[in-house]
Amino acid sequence: MSVSYLIEFAVLSVERERFLILLNGVLDMMRGEKMFVNATLHADPKDENRFLLHETWSDHDDVLDVQLHKDYRHAWHEALPTLLQQPRSVSLWTPLRYDRTPRT
Repeated sequence: MSVSYLIEFAVLSVERERFLILLNGVLDMMRGEKMFVNATLHADPKDENRFLLHETWSDHDDVLDVQLHKDYRHAWHEALPTLLQQPRSVSLWTPLRYDRTPRT
């Protein structure tokens, strides 16, 4: 069963660009993973240094046992404490329905 992660980040203003560069690198690599379903990065319209990442994966155990240990994530995970105002907030959700407007 799929699992979605909602991850909230409060980024230090001086680290915003570095945060986005590192995160975009991880997101680019995630697209090629077999268990990856989708991801959406959101920015708070009232605070440019606050972000919400919504990721969906096919298997939670794969995320814990395989994905979090991928080489392309090392620099990202090591840098996080220096990029954030406070620890990130992570919550897990089980998708029940997925709707999208058909594109032509």
